[in-house]
Order: sequence, then structure tokens, then C-alpha cells
Amino acid sequence: MPRVTRRVELIRYTEKPEEAVALAAKLCYSDADLSSLMEELSKKDTAAFIKKLIDMGHLSPIEHASFSFAIEGVSRALLAQITRHRIASFSVKSQRYVRARGGFNYIIPPAIEALGEGAVREFEAQMDTIYSFYEGWLGRLEEGEKGNEDARFVLPNAAESKMIVTMNARELLHFFFLRCCNRAQWEIRAVAWDMLKLAAGVAPALFCTAGPSCVRGKCSEGKMSCGKMDEVKKRHSELTSIYRE
Repeated sequence: MPRVTRRVELIRYTEKPEEAVALAAKLCYSDADLSSLMEELSKKDTAAFIKKLIDMGHLSPIEHASFSFAIEGVSRALLAQITRHRIASFSVKSQRYVRARGGFNYIIPPAIEALGEGAVREFEAQMDTIYSFYEGWLGRLEEGEKGNEDARFVLPNAAESKMIVTMNARELLHFFFLRCCNRAQWEIRAVAWDMLKLAAGVAPALFCTAGPSCVRGKCSEGKMSCGKMDEVKKRHSELTSIYRE
């Protein structure tokens, strides 16, 4: 059973997402026809207009841009967290229809790796043991999905999950606000930063200021603050600076 590492890829997104958002917003405030509005987009500063929208809190036009990510090498623990973001679409590799043959892939938490090789070997041995439980139940249950659906109950949160996630830009801003924060769990935080980097690469006007509250000012966590705001701001600046004009 191999241990696997995280991989996040932006596989699809709305064509010219910033123009789609700007057009939708301009339509709200103009009596011009759509053809005229589309022509004006090339004449005016779309990035500045989107910044104004975000600053005003007029976010409904941002929903017209959507982004799809392929994510693998993450745990079922992450799956339980990311699906709490309900304004999103998820397609996930099924443990019911896809049998773990010869072992299952899994994720080793960095904190366990930091304990050294002995701890890693112990964790790997535990995964082997769990697979033996799974395989044993498969042998005793009905062949096919009926057996899979019950045998999978012994599989751990560490088991790998693969998914495709689609969110609109407004939900992504909310996702980055919550999950790029140091208070978020380490795995979903890492995925969020990966997604932010990819999204900012194709739509910098929408996402170059996205992230936890501290990148734009005061930490929203109050007494629960991580106390590392300067560190987070530095990371955010380094990630987004290559996309800023």
C-alpha cells in the first residue's frame, strides 16, 4: 500500500472569467445593450472594476465565473471537511464501487513523519493491519458492491480520496478566507493554498487579494489568532506577486 502525496490541478474554468464578471456587474448599472457593454470591456480597466466590486461587497456578479479542480493524494478526513462547503459540486472516487485491491493508498500526517522513521514504520504497519481487516471482511461478504459497501467501514480517515471540485468565484473567495487561515486543519489549508495559487494565475483580479482576513488587515479570529499574521502576509505576497501587474 503506497503512501501518496497531494496533487491539485485546475482542469477547467470559465472562459475569460474576469470579463464575465465585469460584464455581469456592468449590466446591473447600465441601460446599454449587451453588445455595447462587451465592447466597452476592452476599453476600460476590468481589473480595477472588479476590485471596486469586491471592495463594495457587490459579489453576486462574481458567481458567473466557475473553476474546477482535480484533487488527489488527500485523505478521507479532508473529504469530510471540504464537502461542508455546500455551494460547490463534488465528484468523488467511490469506496463502494471501487474495491481496494492489493491495498489502499494513504496519507501520513506530517506530525507523524516528524517523529522519525520509527513512527512512520509503525503507522505503515497499522495501515497494513487495517487492510488485512478490510480484505478479511471482503472474503466473508457478498462479492461486488454489496460487499464493498460494508467492508469499507473499517478503512481509516488516512485512506486516499480523489475528487473533482467545482466552485464559483464567490464561494472560492469564502473558501480561501476560511481555509487559508492558519487556524484551518493542515491538509485542507495546504489544498486551499494550492487552489489559490492556481486560481490567481488565471484570474488575478479576482483572487490576488483572496485569503484569510489578515492578508487585508485585522485577523478575524480574535483571541484564537495564530499570532503569525506577518508570516501569512509574507506567504500570500510571495504567492500572488508574480500574477500582479
